[in-house]
Amino acid sequence: MAAPAVEGGVVTALRAVLHRVRLAAERSSRRADDVRVVAVSKTKPVSLINQVYDAGHRCFGENYVLEIIEKAPQLPEDIEWHFIGHLQSNKVKALLTAVPNLAMVEGVANTLDRVVSNIGRQLLKVLVQVNTSGEASKSGLRPSECVDLSKHVKLGCPNLEFSGLMTIGMPDYTSTPENFKTLLNCRTEVCKALGMAESQCELSMGMSGDFEQAIEVGSTNVRIGSTIFGPRDYSKKK
Repeated sequence: MAAPAVEGGVVTALRAVLHRVRLAAERSSRRADDVRVVAVSKTKPVSLINQVYDAGHRCFGENYVLEIIEKAPQLPEDIEWHFIGHLQSNKVKALLTAVPNLAMVEGVANTLDRVVSNIGRQLLKVLVQVNTSGEASKSGLRPSECVDLSKHVKLGCPNLEFSGLMTIGMPDYTSTPENFKTLLNCRTEVCKALGMAESQCELSMGMSGDFEQAIEVGSTNVRIGSTIFGPRDYSKKK
């Protein structure tokens, strides 16, 4: 579903998304509060983020370190920022220093635990990224590797809080059912290995084109960008 490109449409688009989330949650016998909506604002200006914030939303996501460290200081401190995807080790310190209200990293970098310790910030929640579609262009672990890394984060990284698993499917959503099933299977294996209840292990899956289906099969965290903010402009990234 396309979202309005004009600024005034983002609040209407947000409300429509939250309504769809509530209905999808009800179809899976859950409450809308059981699903976190991350409004992914990459390439979007601070003015648009402020409109969504003023409508009551507090959870936002970004994919580029330089972009989040530019935007976050211009926005309210009670925003819960998520960094989503591959995080280069040499950018970890810049990210954590510039964004003290970073709530979660959806993807793990090698130096994350050490940097959190060095700068003395509170525990940082992380989701382990699993490459469920098998695309070479995607970051993340093979499903067969997710237990070992999840164990490492939970047992060997005292400054990180293992919070669950995430996946990014194919851009055309053709692999959606298989991606979701694979991540559900990974959660089962990880929770068994760690002695965790599955309800304590988050699943971040589902984006603009498939978030309702993701919620219906158990997603606790959906990442929605263009359906709220409109088509992205990557011209500044070139």
